[in-house]
Amino acid sequence: MSETSTTTAIVGTGTGIGKTVVTAGLTRWLREQGVDARAIKPAQTGYPPDDDAGFVAEACGEDEAATCPRYLEPALAPRVAAAEAGETLTYDSILSACEDAIADTSHPIVEGIGGLRVPLAEDREVIDLVADLEATAVVVTRSGLGTLNHTALSVEALERRGIDITGIVCNEYAGETVAERTNPAELERMTGYDVETVAPLDGETPRALATGVESALSSDFLERVLIADG
Repeated sequence: MSETSTTTAIVGTGTGIGKTVVTAGLTRWLREQGVDARAIKPAQTGYPPDDDAGFVAEACGEDEAATCPRYLEPALAPRVAAAEAGETLTYDSILSACEDAIADTSHPIVEGIGGLRVPLAEDREVIDLVADLEATAVVVTRSGLGTLNHTALSVEALERRGIDITGIVCNEYAGETVAERTNPAELERMTGYDVETVAPLDGETPRALATGVESALSSDFLERVLIADG
């Protein structure tokens, strides 16, 4: 791992909650600031059609903006996907590939796979990788009913491992229900971390979606990501 870089991990409370869109928005914003940012997807399952690194690269308009060292076809946790596909996948290979990618950029952003307890390989999980990479975490979560419990447990798990947290992003925040309207403030009270909201985005292309995330996140939050990465 580079001695001068700090890694940001975009982690989530589950799958399909918008980690890739947030990763794309942050990577694009950093590159627009003239910094050498690259998104790293440790392993992609469900490929094809899923290709999170490809999404980020398209959002940034540059192939070098994102990388993924390992692709697996079954849409399952990496450990299970490799077993189902009859392929060998070791934790050391995932960790080493991430460290190599991190060494090649000054602002690495590692996108998690599902939630923190998703099995990667052998007996290791996503949270193990975040800890071993000494990353600072951004927690992406849903905005509606149920997010208080999921988010608080994820934050608690990160804190138990000594992982610093930049903040929380409530994705697809529409504010149409009492739960949605009260959840950001309640999460701040429960966790002690600042909570950002990203409204449902209308754009159809990766670039438009990433731009929407950039516009939604506050300048204070973006600056904290930049400082954490630098």
